[in-house]
Amino acid sequence: MSVKASIKSVRMSPRKVRAVCDEIRGQKANWALNFLKHSQRRAAKPLVKLLGSALANADQKGGLDLDNLVISHLTCDQGPTMKRWMPRARGMATPVLKRTSQLNIVLAEK
Repeated sequence: MSVKASIKSVRMSPRKVRAVCDEIRGQKANWALNFLKHSQRRAAKPLVKLLGSALANADQKGGLDLDNLVISHLTCDQGPTMKRWMPRARGMATPVLKRTSQLNIVLAEK
């Protein structure tokens, strides 16, 4: 039995979020939550919310032992990109891409 949770349009680059995702993928959910709460990385904050939501879903669903839950599937995909322009010299402008991420997690019993 498994539970899912997702967050869409996190205002952070997927490349930076994936670095943190790779560290907790496959770990126990309680260990990963503790790891993320003490992490210095900015990308850890939305992952704490995502993992907390998945644990709350597991608690609400019932019949699952929260201590035996493992992060079986964790993905960070690119969301919509906001395009802005930065003025440059001689009347030119260059694009600034503000990237967003979409996070999905699946917890399963070990």
